[in-house]
Amino acid sequence: MPVRVKKLIGTVLLVLLVVVYALIATMVAVAQLSQSGPIVHLAFFFFSGLLWILPAMWIIKWMVKPSKSANR
Repeated sequence: MPVRVKKLIGTVLLVLLVVVYALIATMVAVAQLSQSGPIVHLAFFFFSGLLWILPAMWIIKWMVKPSKSANR
């Protein structure tokens, strides 16, 4: 697959990941943290704010990896 196509697909996937992840994190926060204190809120949003980086790193690694046909 050409690198340009992979970058286009990866960009769309990253945008979808951020939107879906933000919606899910917000729904969890509203459902579970309504009676919690500010320290619990801070910890939740800190960790949930960093957690989306793991799948994003996988997508970015896939985007920049050269295709197998380019190695030949």
